[in-house]
Amino acid sequence: MNILEAILLAVSLCADCFAVSLCSSVTLKNLKWTTVLKVALSFAAIQAGLLWAGWAFGNLLASYVIKISHVLGFLLLLYVGGSMIWEGIKGDEEVRDLSAWKGIILGGFATSIDALAVGAAQSFAETSTREFTPLLISVFVVTALSVILGVLGGKAIGKRTGPVAEILGGCVLIGIGISLLF
Repeated sequence: MNILEAILLAVSLCADCFAVSLCSSVTLKNLKWTTVLKVALSFAAIQAGLLWAGWAFGNLLASYVIKISHVLGFLLLLYVGGSMIWEGIKGDEEVRDLSAWKGIILGGFATSIDALAVGAAQSFAETSTREFTPLLISVFVVTALSVILGVLGGKAIGKRTGPVAEILGGCVLIGIGISLLF
């Protein structure tokens, strides 16, 4: 796999990370760069970590990942999206979602299950460490950058639209989850 292929695969893997960070960050009240970096690096580490785990343990994980990945992703996104809708309707003013570790970890895993499957596919293709390393680095960097853009964009949207953006963002996340089932 050349570097261009690695970057394109990384972009496709991080599209849902961008969507979740965009939708979830509309609720952030006091956005600091430390929060943005915490979210971006956490998502990137989870995404790259699951990619590596899929590659390293591909033969063991493949049958399980293929069977449950779409259902697990759906359930996680349903939980995050449903919580956003509920909080948007309820009008709760507390800081939530991507401002706390629970939301970051749930969002990170919900968007990275596909990376586990891609890693397993790389394992089946007998991709060497030398060939896999550019993909791993690309996934980490591209995911971090997409999440930074998503968080900043979501904050800007949330500032203008308030609870409506939170409810719509929750609906988008549930929609993404439903699409995983088909």
